[in-house]
Amino acid sequence: MRFILRRNWLRLLIWALVLAIMIPIVYSSQQEAFPTQAARDAYANVANTPAIAAMTGLPYAAGSLGGILVIKIWMTLAVALGFAAIFLVTRNGRADEEAGRTELLRGSALGRHAFSLANYAVVGGLCIVTGLLITLLALSDNLPAAGSWVLGGSIAGVGLAFVGVAALCGQLSSSSRGANSLGVAVLAVFYLIRAVADVNASDTKVTALSWFSPIGWGQNMRSFSQDTWWPFLALLAFAAACCVLALRIETRRDLGMGLLPERRGPGHATAVLTSPIGLALRLQRATLISWLFGAIVAGLFFGSVAKAMTTVLDPSNSYAKAFLGGSHDMLNGIMGMFVLFTAMLAGAFALQSLSGARAEESGGRLESQLAGSLARTGWLGAHIAVAAAGSAAMLLLGGWLTGVSSNGAATGAAMAAAAFSYWPAVLLMMGVLLFLHGFLPRLSVSLSWAVYGISVVVAMFGPLFSLSEATIKATPFGAVPRMPAESFALPPLVVLIVIAVVLGVLGIWRFRNRDIMAE
Repeated sequence: MRFILRRNWLRLLIWALVLAIMIPIVYSSQQEAFPTQAARDAYANVANTPAIAAMTGLPYAAGSLGGILVIKIWMTLAVALGFAAIFLVTRNGRADEEAGRTELLRGSALGRHAFSLANYAVVGGLCIVTGLLITLLALSDNLPAAGSWVLGGSIAGVGLAFVGVAALCGQLSSSSRGANSLGVAVLAVFYLIRAVADVNASDTKVTALSWFSPIGWGQNMRSFSQDTWWPFLALLAFAAACCVLALRIETRRDLGMGLLPERRGPGHATAVLTSPIGLALRLQRATLISWLFGAIVAGLFFGSVAKAMTTVLDPSNSYAKAFLGGSHDMLNGIMGMFVLFTAMLAGAFALQSLSGARAEESGGRLESQLAGSLARTGWLGAHIAVAAAGSAAMLLLGGWLTGVSSNGAATGAAMAAAAFSYWPAVLLMMGVLLFLHGFLPRLSVSLSWAVYGISVVVAMFGPLFSLSEATIKATPFGAVPRMPAESFALPPLVVLIVIAVVLGVLGIWRFRNRDIMAE
């Protein structure tokens, strides 16, 4: 267990702190947005829509600040902790087995299940600590004690359930990529089951279908309302059963093998797959499709709720002013914020997609790809092209759907153009990753995500933190004019592109001249 903690302490710390700190940030913004009971009641009257139910769950306590906090952030935190559990369990389980480290560890006095049990315990501990931090931060904001404990417990319970899911996926698949993909697919299925259940619910009553999803179990604990604890026991039992089953499978299978047979690929690659861009597209296919689907759902959601939000926000409070940007028109301000959300999604996709290049290098697969006539710049350029083109498509599609689903609030073309204006900011994030990939390859992914996170928080919440306009404009996403709330300006976009190109060129130059560094 100490070995796993030593290898992962920074990741564990970042996951716990980033998720927990969202509670006071979001709660503070909701206090500003809904300062009176009349404002909360007005929000409760418009919150129960199919779009909100599908995205964030049933708004069962929308008339209280605690209930609004749950609507705004619970689903995000629960799903994010589920992702963390899947990725960390796979990293310390199937990925180590794939790299041969598990065999080395078992070569000493370590028992067959010792490493797996330690892995489950460490990641389960992350879920519990995150839940405790969320509870303590909620209590520090003077939220009701019972609801605060249920809030933290429900999020921790969902995370524990996906520790069990990831443990099973690690035994079924014979590769870390397959285990991660299978775990994410299971999470997506559980999320969709919960979404369908909530969309078909009558008022805010729980439907039977929601009990077929661990996410639904956590949601049905209903913090700041009924404060029910027994679904938490069901989540614990589900996690324990999955872990026990995973250990039973581990007893029976050979080391390095999975329960599911490996699918053999075709004997001959197509002409497209033999090119660098074709291979990069094939490797990023699932990521690209998933993020494009997310952009479609987000675009339709943003457009459908834009007009409704103008009726519940008070233009005089600071939270509403943060939405407005530089505009005096509430609707334009809200549309501008939604465009910023779309840009953040595109930026996250670009980083994840381009991180695939580092994964190929750290996994030891890059050397074989460069053994022939393929140049390093050509190989890296293919990954850059996929990330850049994919992010541009996300911006255009997400922006256009926001416009066409807004019931006349804006046109699809105008919103697509507004969203595409953030492409230079996305390119700058890619430039940061390329620079770090060249000079600090082992830290490139974590540091670039840290830069992205800081930029996102400052651009979105900067006015609430009383940050100066100059500070906000100094960040990649804050520098772009928030259209249609603000007027288009070319100079900041040119500056972002120049910085992105300089960072990217330096990173590519360094990558061409340094050694290949596996994990």
